[in-house]
Amino acid sequence: MRSLARRWLALQAEIDDLDSHLAALVTAAAPDLVALPGVGVDTAGQLLVTAGDNPHRLHSEAAFARLCGVAPIPASSGRTDRHHLHRGGDRDANRALWRITLVRMRCHQPTKDYVTRRTAEGKTKTEIMRCLKRYIARETFHLLASPPLDQASLPGATATD
Repeated sequence: MRSLARRWLALQAEIDDLDSHLAALVTAAAPDLVALPGVGVDTAGQLLVTAGDNPHRLHSEAAFARLCGVAPIPASSGRTDRHHLHRGGDRDANRALWRITLVRMRCHQPTKDYVTRRTAEGKTKTEIMRCLKRYIARETFHLLASPPLDQASLPGATATD
């Protein structure tokens, strides 16, 4: 049992070390993204991975929203005019946007005001979250689409030339 506890402590120390290294890399690569309300290092890192893995698919904010699975798709029937979200795309990026949305709904006053106003208009929590996720995707796309940072300036980067 003692060896298991020592192993757990060693792994926890390694995780903490890697987390601090990841935080330095993500903060250096996208400081404006990490500065957004509700965006932490993990969610910013996931959005950077999504954007970096698919640069040919990021020609517009609508394309980024579709890539993240937050592009609204009409789902109307009769007199009911509704939308649901595109279920394809990068589910990890969608989950990152969902986490940002939840944090903002809980802690960000302008978002709380928006939720109150939309609830008074008769929107459900799911519909409000759909709108917020699309807004956050639009907001993050503009930060991710800015000119890329010089890779040599990132901490831990090595020259390959």
